[in-house]
Amino acid sequence: MQRPPKGKTPRRPGPKKASNIEKDPVGVYCRIRPLGTVDEECCVEMISSTTIQLHAPDGLKANRNGEFKETQYSFKKVFGINTTQMELFEDVAKPLVEDLIHCKNGLLFTYGVTGSGKTYTMTGSPGEGGLLPRCLDMLFNSIGPFQAKRFVFKPDDKNGMEVQCQVEALLERQKRESQQSMPKTPSSRQKADPEFTDMISSEQACKSENVDEDCCYSIFVSYIEVYNNYIYDLLEDAPFDPIRSKPPQSRILREDQNHNMYVAGCTEVEVKSTDEAFEVFWKGQKKRRIANTQLNRESSRSHSVFTVKLAQAPLDADGDHVLQDKNQVNVSQLCLVDLAGSERTNRTRAEGSRLREAGSINQSLMTLRTCIEVLRENQMCGTNKMVPYRDSKVTHLFKNYFDGEGKVRMIVCVNPKADDYDESLLVMRFAEMTQEVEVARPVDRPICGLTAGRRYKNQAFRDELTQRLEERGSPSNVGEFIERLPALPPCELVDPSDDQTLPRLIEVLERRHRIRQMMTAQYNITANTLSSMLQQLESQLAANETFLYDQRNKLNEKDKMIVHQRAELERLEKKSKTLEYKVDVLQKTTDVYEQDKRSLQQDLQSFEQRLQKELSDKRRMEQRMQGVVTDTKLKWEKECERRVNAKQLEMQNKLWVKDEKLKQLKAIVTESAAGSSSSSSSPAERPEKPERPSRERDRNVAQKRSASPSPHPMALPAHPIHRRSRSAGGEKWVDHKPPNNLELDTVMQPIIPNAIKVSTPNEKALSKCHKYLLRHQELASDGEIETKLIKGDVFKTRTGGQAVHFTDVETLKECTMAPSRKRRSGSGERTHMEDIENRAPVASNVYQKRRKP
Repeated sequence: MQRPPKGKTPRRPGPKKASNIEKDPVGVYCRIRPLGTVDEECCVEMISSTTIQLHAPDGLKANRNGEFKETQYSFKKVFGINTTQMELFEDVAKPLVEDLIHCKNGLLFTYGVTGSGKTYTMTGSPGEGGLLPRCLDMLFNSIGPFQAKRFVFKPDDKNGMEVQCQVEALLERQKRESQQSMPKTPSSRQKADPEFTDMISSEQACKSENVDEDCCYSIFVSYIEVYNNYIYDLLEDAPFDPIRSKPPQSRILREDQNHNMYVAGCTEVEVKSTDEAFEVFWKGQKKRRIANTQLNRESSRSHSVFTVKLAQAPLDADGDHVLQDKNQVNVSQLCLVDLAGSERTNRTRAEGSRLREAGSINQSLMTLRTCIEVLRENQMCGTNKMVPYRDSKVTHLFKNYFDGEGKVRMIVCVNPKADDYDESLLVMRFAEMTQEVEVARPVDRPICGLTAGRRYKNQAFRDELTQRLEERGSPSNVGEFIERLPALPPCELVDPSDDQTLPRLIEVLERRHRIRQMMTAQYNITANTLSSMLQQLESQLAANETFLYDQRNKLNEKDKMIVHQRAELERLEKKSKTLEYKVDVLQKTTDVYEQDKRSLQQDLQSFEQRLQKELSDKRRMEQRMQGVVTDTKLKWEKECERRVNAKQLEMQNKLWVKDEKLKQLKAIVTESAAGSSSSSSSPAERPEKPERPSRERDRNVAQKRSASPSPHPMALPAHPIHRRSRSAGGEKWVDHKPPNNLELDTVMQPIIPNAIKVSTPNEKALSKCHKYLLRHQELASDGEIETKLIKGDVFKTRTGGQAVHFTDVETLKECTMAPSRKRRSGSGERTHMEDIENRAPVASNVYQKRRKP
């Protein structure tokens, strides 16, 4: 292989370990993908069937000052853009399938950058099936007639196989059929999936002729993916939960008793045809993680591993059933790996989860390169460095193949476009280094302890005959004579004077003639011996005829018994089918009842939750209502206390008013009595004299009542504000009277000249006035409406607005006062009392004024 002129690794001679183990280099093949468009620049050129040449694109040379040179790389074989899938399979994968049938393991993986055609090479398309469907098709075409029934071979979950008898296999099949979890054969499908039909045409079918007919075979497939350095089973049937979906569980790697690595708990499906196996593959392929990137519309975001496991065991002495011995079972497997493509984030512009996936892919591929480098260095330089298989799940899973457990083949897929030149250069260097790694050749594992099967039953008579011929001294194999025949010498005459060629040829022909005569004589002797042996056999057969007659009679009796037992068996089978049908009906009925039970339980749970919610809401409402009742109770207690106090105050005021009236009445009566005694005027003029002072006295009483001390004493504001000048035009008021106020006929009504009457105060009105008056009405404790006149001064604030400083509160209330009737003896007093009683009741105005700070 030609090395690149720059960046090549020099060979370092070192002592190699002496070993008698035969080794083969890793088979590395190259496949070139066609360009997307005709006018696209190409950087890969196919020189020969084993060599390609890479040359840097023009744009890259201009940017990097033309420092790149053309380099050539050699492979075991190079497949150009016109290579078909069948040609690739014939050269690469077909030998691995042959080895799989002969109990040898194999590993085939595709490697390359994103968008180089790895998945197409492995899977293919309808009409152009890839390596995977062709391997399955060749395997089933070869061992199809010799397959064991389902569940005769059973995985033991420890990377091994167990052999079950026919009864156990039958029970297992019935159990799986009842659970409806056994994969159906393609013949039982009404219509095949169009996504994987016609992958391989009948003209391209392959078959291996070297199949041992004395063995039974069974094929198991599994499909996993390595995503972000975690292993997931793509064939796992996770239960569907519509409420809370569970993420898939990652699997772990373990080592079996033969120190082989395997995925613990991985699903292994037994398949019986190519379509069924590819259907299982497509089921897992739909779960594989792919995404749309800048370089590939369906880019693989994980490494996928499809494993085909072949279990084979010899037949028993009758050649009808598998030998019930686990030690005689041989298991071989073929791993088909589709590695995710390496990519650069500056080209894919990956972000978020795509960026993490790209980092995990590149890290695992870097670990694979590191393992190959360490293996190469250990083999070429005699070192004993530890290979870092455990740094990645991919390398840890396939460490046994690099240690000599099977053949390793790698297909390097290359996209010849100019944009992938840098990545393609790294791929070529890795492929060059991988070819220098040698893997130990797997040792043939023949099936030990073979008993007489189909082949030996066919050769029984031939072996007995050969043994008897050897006892009589006759050759047992004609090939011994054929080996004695001398080979013909070259008989080409070049020189007319040659006198040695013809005599030598004549001598050889005479020797061959003598040998043939000896062979003819020996054949005659053998024929005579055979005739005598046949006569002896005829005599023996005649002696055995009587014995055979007796045996026939016994066989007839046995046949009658067998017919009777078959009839009984058919009856029992019909009964069994009837019972199975009833069991199915009962099972379906049970399922319906279970479903109804679950639905009713869910409804009951929902009702209980709703009831608990309603109870909690009721408790919260009760607590809230208790709080409201308590608050209302306290409020009304305070209100009642306030009303009682107001009523007491009112009654005291009434008592005070009555006392004042009595005093005034007493004073009037006293004055009238004194006047009547001292005055000499007529009685008709007397009642008119006290009328004026009595009215004035009533007004004085009202003024005294209005001037009674208020509960809140007047107080000056703490900070008196500067009052405006009132020299020009007097004070101006803002009379704020809400529209819902009622007009009361009180004696004292406020008269405000130069007032601006508003229903809603505004800044414009406040800026033109000095005073502010607010009329407020409310219901008093005695049920009467009282009007409060709230007064204040208007002044400007520092920010340019208007503010009101309230100073006085006046209360106007309407009440009726009726004078008490009192009879007194005497004509003068009666006249004065009648004058008082004849007066109309006067509505007095109780006026209170309170100054607020």
